[in-house]
Amino acid sequence: MAGYAGRMPPRIYLGHGASGSAASMAPFVAGLERRGIPAVAVDLPRRRAEDAVPAWRAAVPDAGGVAVGGHSYGGRVASLAAAEPGTGYVALVLFSYPLHPPGSPERTAARVAHWPRIACPMLLLSGESDPLARIELLRATVALLPTAELVTYPRLGHTLKPVLEDVLDRVAAFLRQVEG
Repeated sequence: MAGYAGRMPPRIYLGHGASGSAASMAPFVAGLERRGIPAVAVDLPRRRAEDAVPAWRAAVPDAGGVAVGGHSYGGRVASLAAAEPGTGYVALVLFSYPLHPPGSPERTAARVAHWPRIACPMLLLSGESDPLARIELLRATVALLPTAELVTYPRLGHTLKPVLEDVLDRVAAFLRQVEG
């Protein structure tokens, strides 16, 4: 599993959506593993994302060579953890980030207030019709970050499963470029 330029790619730990479990991330984990990216799904407690960060930090090492991310709620938890001092995460991958609750775009600022404290490169992948992330707000917010890249998919909502192979190809390429 030699990575980019002979290095091992970072191991990525992935959190699940609010209604899922680690098992619901199996297609992501298996797909990344097939691409030579070590991946682990993390079970998260069902509570506010901010309150789940200690469980995340207990399950995911802060050591170098670790990337983090997740789908929706799991991505929000991972991003909150990545913003904390002392985490040595080398990359953050966000699938269908919940930029705001459905119908409440005015809550966007609160959902991304921690983003400027994230030091590692970020890759965000989102459907352009996601009710939890108005695309114009997502594009404007990501544009403010110096190390973030946004990939969007037309006609998709809050799932990336119809384009999962492309999503995983992009994640694997992104992680191979990260300095571990």
